[in-house]
Amino acid sequence: MVAYHEDLKGGLLPTAPLPKPCLSYWQRTTRAYPYLNINRSTPLPSSKKYVIIGSGISGTLTAFELIESGVKGDDVIILEAREAASGASSRNAGHVRPDAFRGFGHYSKLHGPEQALKIIANERLVLQRVDDFVKKHNVPCDFYLTTTFDVCMNAEFAAYEAENFAAFKKAGGDVSHITFFEGDEAKKHTGVRDAVAAYEWPAGSSHPAKLAQWLITSVIEKGVELYTHCPVSKVSRSDTGEKLWDVITPRGGITTPTVIHCTNAYASLLLPQLEPHLIPNRAQAHSLIAPPAFSGPEALTKTFSLRYSLQHFYSIIQRRGDGTIVLGVSRSNPNLSIETRKGCVTYDDSRYNEETLEDALKQLKIIFPAEDENIESDIHGEGLDHAWTGIIGMTGDFVPFVGPVEGLDGQWICAGFGGHGMARIFTCAPGLAKLTFGRDWSDTGLPECFQLTSERAAKMKSKLAA
Repeated sequence: MVAYHEDLKGGLLPTAPLPKPCLSYWQRTTRAYPYLNINRSTPLPSSKKYVIIGSGISGTLTAFELIESGVKGDDVIILEAREAASGASSRNAGHVRPDAFRGFGHYSKLHGPEQALKIIANERLVLQRVDDFVKKHNVPCDFYLTTTFDVCMNAEFAAYEAENFAAFKKAGGDVSHITFFEGDEAKKHTGVRDAVAAYEWPAGSSHPAKLAQWLITSVIEKGVELYTHCPVSKVSRSDTGEKLWDVITPRGGITTPTVIHCTNAYASLLLPQLEPHLIPNRAQAHSLIAPPAFSGPEALTKTFSLRYSLQHFYSIIQRRGDGTIVLGVSRSNPNLSIETRKGCVTYDDSRYNEETLEDALKQLKIIFPAEDENIESDIHGEGLDHAWTGIIGMTGDFVPFVGPVEGLDGQWICAGFGGHGMARIFTCAPGLAKLTFGRDWSDTGLPECFQLTSERAAKMKSKLAA
């Protein structure tokens, strides 16, 4: 998870989502969704009580929670720059994967041990919230509750994980749900020949576009209006009232007392004060049709993060229905050229990187080296299916921005998930909804370090200067 701040200063300016992005595996398999381009050219209403910018899981879950709390659906409008749920929500690698302990040391240095414990506990809670939500509402998003392996691919990272595990446990972190394997046992349980050690804990996978689209359908059926292909270019004080905002789009403006920014990596376009603290990173993933070694009863039932270092890793899920393997890769990868790594700092999700693809396929041969595990099959229809990218928002301190925007009364934010949204949104969005009703931060249950405050911004600024 690397963000090149110097590149941003070198001329990369905040922008709206590009109008012609590539399609992910998830998007390619949901093209018949009836609300995909809803209200593409429909004139906007002149006013609404709530304007949510962004139709991904963060924005639509926020709308869902507002309605559950008593807001009338027809008081809410969602504005989307492209087709419905076209951003990171529909472009990820399919994981619903909390961190069980690994980030404890990193978060402790940035936010202190108490907040680090809360961050990790919150992620564990999110998995339970997703599971409960899908079961309660019978959401057809292919959610599969299983376990995941954090596989240490060398001795150095095994030592790093062991150190964080020990520190997390000593600080009072719950490790009762984590199983540790070492040496031959790690190889046996993971199936990874070069595994040095492995940790296993509960996690899940899903079809994220189906989840986002279910949320969209749910709120539309309750009266919410979604306008696609309607990018917001500006939010400014309205001349019609002291506590009102004008939300400006190519189709005109909407006046509202409440603006909720659920724009993730793009948030600094409308909130320029975030520009130094929110860096776009292009993540890449790949879908593969399984060879015989991963087909039928041999299909993977666990998910994987295969790690050479904290920032150099590969992630794998295998879908329960069609058996498609989804292979994600980290942006900070020493095997890649400097040009490719720096090229990750961009808003361009219209294409994928060939060098990243080649490295990912090469790593599969190393991780699963048996001849019948070779993903480069000579059988037509097996092997590489598709590659795609998505833009994620990296904050300067690796946790999201949630809450009111200081100095802009009536504006709120839920963004900057750093490629980890599925382990955070299902507490962050409900928490934000509570805050809009005047509830205290303590009522959200979220770590205090998620709040977007001037003190936090100053801390990120000093860290950047250092």
